[in-house]
Formats: sequence, structure tokens, C-alpha cells
Amino acid sequence: MSSKIPRDFARQLRREMTDAERRLWRHIRARRFAREKFRRQEPMGIYVVDFVSHRSRLIIELDGGQHAERLEYDLERTRWLEGEGYRVIRFWNNVVLTETEAVLEAIERELRPPASGLRGGR
Repeated sequence: MSSKIPRDFARQLRREMTDAERRLWRHIRARRFAREKFRRQEPMGIYVVDFVSHRSRLIIELDGGQHAERLEYDLERTRWLEGEGYRVIRFWNNVVLTETEAVLEAIERELRPPASGLRGGR
């Protein structure tokens, strides 16, 4: 697959976002998640990811019903993205639409720096 195909495909996906993608994008843009800058429908290798913060190396994928039939493809894709140093989190479209606040809280948790193992003082 040429590098131009994912870029053109990404543009098409940005124009034709699902309701769940549109809703999450609106909230991501409004909240801005502190210092994060998310991109939507971003080409990465031969894939196009739904949302990505390169700074935090976090990818957010929204899955509709067709993903239940494409589990092996999604696993291969996730392995490749993780191999590039990204964490991938997934949400079902219906969860984004019905439990938006819980999804946003889960994203916030993923963006928090890991707690250090040190407790108390010296």
C-alpha cells in the first residue's frame, strides 16, 4: 500500500466521521486534556487511527459492530501500533454515545503520569 493511500483515506474518514467519533472529537477539543493535542483520523504506517496524542503516545480507537468480525485484523493492527511505542485503548461506539463522561474519565486516567513507587518521605 502506498503512503499516499492512507492519507487520502484519512481525509475521507475525517469527512465521514461516525456519530460516536464526532461526539468524542467535540469533547476532546473542548476539554483539550490539559497539554494534549489530539489528531483525528491520523495515518500511521499503513493504518489510520481514530484519535492519537503523539506527546502521550496514546491512541483511542472507537469500534462499531464490524469490529466483532475483524478481531484478528484489529489484534494485528494493535500489535503493530504498540510496537511503535503507542498505547491503544478501545471503546465501543454505543458506549461513547451512552456513557460519554465515563469514556472521557477513562481517557483522563490513561493520560495521567504513572504514580511513582515511592510513598511517604525519606
